Amino acid sequence: MTAPGYVALEVELKRRQQEDRQKIIAAIAEARSHGDLSENAEYHAAKEAQTHNEGRIAELEDKLSRAEVIDVSKLSGNTVKFGATVTLVDEDTEEEKVYQIVGETEADVKGGRVSITSPIARALISKKVGDTVEVIAPGGGKSYEILKIAFK
Repeated sequence: MTAPGYVALEVELKRRQQEDRQKIIAAIAEARSHGDLSENAEYHAAKEAQTHNEGRIAELEDKLSRAEVIDVSKLSGNTVKFGATVTLVDEDTEEEKVYQIVGETEADVKGGRVSITSPIARALISKKVGDTVEVIAPGGGKSYEILKIAFK
């Protein structure tokens, strides 16, 4: 994963451990004070939130412990690989698009970051400027020409 993706996971983990966990504990205590727990919807909702939060904390700790952080700024080359920022032009509409190829946890298509396992990233890997790629996606096939490859 990229360094910014790693930092984002660390921030989420810290928030869940230090803020969300405390809020949920307070909500459980408040719900307990209302009496009978067997018919207390607030209590059950707070316990469910606690289960979800603790599960996500475990998932984040696992991902962070196994993460291999790649400093994209130290990469170079003229072929597309993980971390590359690729400028493409749609051969049908002449519309330019810019995507960075990142790890699965940091993917955000609207933000211009596509997962290494996505159809477009798989089609781009090992290609060079000037190459045309055919992308078969759930929305149908598209043809793109690679205009620029950067590592930033």
